[in-house]
Amino acid sequence: MRLCLWALLLVLTALPAAAQHPDTWLLSIDRWGNAEHKLLTLQSSASGVSGDLDGWPVNGARQGTHLSVSAVDSHEVAYRFEVEVSGDRLTGWADYPDTSNQGPRVRHAVTGLRLTLPSGPPTRRVYAPTGYANAFDASRAPVLVIQPGDVVATRTVDSGGVDADGKVVALYGNPHTGPFFVAGAKAGDVLAVRIVRLRLNRDTADSLNGLTPRATSLGMVPQTAGLGQRVRWRLDREAGTARLEDPPERLRSYVVPVKPMLGGLAVAPDFGFGAPSTGDTGRWGGNMDFNRIVEGATVYLPVYQPGALLYLGDGHALQGDGETTQWALETSLDVEFSVEVLPGRALAAPRVEDATHLSVVGQASSLDEAVRAATAAMIQWLAQDYGLDVSEASMVLGTAAELRVVTLAGRNAGIALSLEKARLAGLAKEGRGSPGR
Repeated sequence: MRLCLWALLLVLTALPAAAQHPDTWLLSIDRWGNAEHKLLTLQSSASGVSGDLDGWPVNGARQGTHLSVSAVDSHEVAYRFEVEVSGDRLTGWADYPDTSNQGPRVRHAVTGLRLTLPSGPPTRRVYAPTGYANAFDASRAPVLVIQPGDVVATRTVDSGGVDADGKVVALYGNPHTGPFFVAGAKAGDVLAVRIVRLRLNRDTADSLNGLTPRATSLGMVPQTAGLGQRVRWRLDREAGTARLEDPPERLRSYVVPVKPMLGGLAVAPDFGFGAPSTGDTGRWGGNMDFNRIVEGATVYLPVYQPGALLYLGDGHALQGDGETTQWALETSLDVEFSVEVLPGRALAAPRVEDATHLSVVGQASSLDEAVRAATAAMIQWLAQDYGLDVSEASMVLGTAAELRVVTLAGRNAGIALSLEKARLAGLAKEGRGSPGR
C-alpha cells in the first residue's frame, strides 16, 4: 500500500504545474496597428496542451519555453500561434486567415501577459494605486484581477492628479485608477458596477469661477472675460459640508452639503477604437459627470474586451447638474465597489440604477442629440424589461420622464432620462427583468 501511494506521489509531482493550474494569458495581437485582445487558457498534459481562446478550442504542444498552438473557430478555420514564454510574458506571432480572402495567411505580432485568476469565494481586495491612466486603454496592463462579488477598496486622485495628501502624483487630464480585470467578463456581457462606499479623503476641493461655453450666452461673453480661475473650497468631512476658502463678501455664509460622486466610470472600448481620453464619453461610459453616480448606485456598462477592463476616477465632493463651471468640486476619494457579470443584452447607453430611479445617460455633440440618445436608450430598457412597444413606452415617458442636464463641460453634452421606480410598480416585468436584478 505504501509503495502504491509513493508511486502515485511520484507521478503527480512529475506532472507540470500547469497540469493542475491552467495558465491564463491576456493576448494582444497587432492587426495592422490595431490591438486585438483575447483570453487564452491552456492546460498541459502528457500529450501536449489544450484549452480555449475566447470560446474556440485550442490544441498544441510545449517544448521548453516554446509554445505552439492552434485555435479553431466556429467555421473550422484555424488560427496558429508560435510564441516564447519568459516568466509572466510571452512574445511571438499569430498566423491568421485574411479576412476577405480565405486563401492567404497573414502573420501578426503577438504579446501576452499571464494572469492569476482569483480562486475561492468572493472577498475584500485592496488596491493602492501606483500609477494612473489618462485614457481608457484596452492595452494597459490590469492593475488587479478581481472576480464578481469581490469588494474592492481603492483610491482616486482628482482631475488634476492631486492625491489625498495634496501631492501631484499623476498627469493633469482626469487621471483614472485602473483598469481592473473582471474574471469571467467577456465581450457581449454587461458589467454591473455597484458603488459600495464613497468617502472624502482630504479637506480641500477645487473648482472654477465662470461658465462653460455651452452655458454662456453671447450677451454674457464680455462679463465672463478673465473668469475661469481656480477656486479653493474647504471640506468639513465631519459636518459633511463645503464652503469657499476665500469667499467674496456676499458668499461668506454660503455653505453647501457635500455629496461625493464619481465623474468617471468606464470600460475599455471595442477593437478598432483608439483609446479615448479619460475626458471623453461613449457607450462604454467615460467622463459622464452624472451626479446620481453616488454611494449605493449601480452603473451598467456593455463589455467589449476580455475582463471588461474597468476604470474609475474624477471624484467630486459635489456637483450641480451640468457641471456648469467646467469643474465641479474636484477632489480625491476613497472608493469601494463590487461587480457582477450579467448575460449579454444590447445597451444603447450607460444605465444607472439607485433605490428610487432608473436612469440612462445620453451623450452626444449637442443637447438635442443627447436627448434623442437618452430617449431611445430608455425605450430600449422598457422594451427589454417590460415588453413595451414604442407607443406604450411613449405614454410612460410622457407622464413620468425626468430629464436632467448631466454635463455641459465635455466634448459631448450629456442628458439623463430617469424614471421613478414607483411609477413602474404596476407593470409586469418580462424575462430576466432589470439588468441588475
